[in-house]
Amino acid sequence: MDPILINNLWVIVCALLVFTMTIAVGFLEVGELGEDRWRSLMKTCIMTCAALALMAVWGFDLAFAPTIGNGIIGNPSYIAPFLGGSSTAAPGVISGTWWSTVPYNSFGYWMGSANAPLALTTGTYFLFETAFAAVTFALVGVVMVKKVKIMAVTLFTIPYFLLIWVLPAAWIWNPSGWMARMGIVDFAGGLVVHGAAGAAGLAVLVQIWREEKARGLKESVQIPTKVDSTWLTLSVLLLWMGWFGFNPGSVLAFNSEATVVVLTTFIAAGVSFLSLMVCRYVQTKRDPGYLYSANGVLMGLIVITPLAGFVSPLSAAILGVLCGPIFLISEHFFAKMKWFTDPIGLLPGHTVGGVFGLLMIGVFAQAGFAAGAGYTSLPNGLLFGGGWTAVHQIGLECFAAAVVIPVVFAISFVSIWIIAKILGGITLEHWQDDPVLARVPSGAVGEVRPAA
Repeated sequence: MDPILINNLWVIVCALLVFTMTIAVGFLEVGELGEDRWRSLMKTCIMTCAALALMAVWGFDLAFAPTIGNGIIGNPSYIAPFLGGSSTAAPGVISGTWWSTVPYNSFGYWMGSANAPLALTTGTYFLFETAFAAVTFALVGVVMVKKVKIMAVTLFTIPYFLLIWVLPAAWIWNPSGWMARMGIVDFAGGLVVHGAAGAAGLAVLVQIWREEKARGLKESVQIPTKVDSTWLTLSVLLLWMGWFGFNPGSVLAFNSEATVVVLTTFIAAGVSFLSLMVCRYVQTKRDPGYLYSANGVLMGLIVITPLAGFVSPLSAAILGVLCGPIFLISEHFFAKMKWFTDPIGLLPGHTVGGVFGLLMIGVFAQAGFAAGAGYTSLPNGLLFGGGWTAVHQIGLECFAAAVVIPVVFAISFVSIWIIAKILGGITLEHWQDDPVLARVPSGAVGEVRPAA
């Protein structure tokens, strides 16, 4: 078969797997908090549909078109709006390929391997990256459960998919972005997805606390954990399956390196589960419980994400061992903060795990694996003789985190503050008092909520 056709089919299937992760995050809310299924369904539908619409309008161009402004943002008129609109000559839609997936493109960036060049169509690449945008917003949304108005969530999608998510993607994942040209890499989103989601979520938490404090509260109202093992199992299963598209799909080619990424992703998750369970048992001398087992799997998947295409299965196992103590230490630190509630673990899991994995690129990377994933200029890490080039790579990744996280936080806070002004606040005084969800339409199948 034509390798280009196989690559496109592979990436489309991976995109569909990543799309399931947005819904799975909603199931995670149900599984950990006993969250209302109607509310989670509404939120995940909003996130997915808004991502598809807004990324098609301009977000995709702003993130992935050839950049303007010295690599700051993609050209907004390259193919937008709506991927060429009604034009039959739009680049890569009917014929040709998306510019950044052409082997040895104008920026000297080799995508794919010599025996399987990518040559992805615009539609294939759009679906894949839009799925990433949607699931990133779903991670931000976990700090909104039970407290934030659905209308606020909906309005926040506009700046999120047209600016907040777009900027780090344009800087790092777009080969013409200014950070990419510096040599900064992030394989599948330790910073672009997990770290940036944590920064945006923190901005939302600040606004929630400002409104709670204005009501006279001394501490943020804590959302209790209410584990539903069925929903939690379903969510972890779907997320783990989705990560098959998330990490291996980020090779953007069906080659031997994609298989290696499957191994590194799954081994890291399995070892992380064991590490966290053992560490938690040593800490408490009790059965860690099902919630920690789920967090063990997820922490491994998060940490391996930014370097899954650059490391060996053995390195993935070592990283999995480190996940247990890192999660417990970060969880203990954030648990002491009483001005916000983060019941799903966005900050200790996604933010800390994503940034930690990003910094480990300069420690565990091996040039042979990275070349198979299309990153031919990435040096070996410290553990594999990288020397000063590895130290330099660690410095680059630190710089990326130090820039992206504050920028995403600042834009997110300004955006959510403006939305609060429009709506008279983003929070609900009573968690069930949301007029959008007060009544399920007649004829709906499933549980029916009474009017608030």
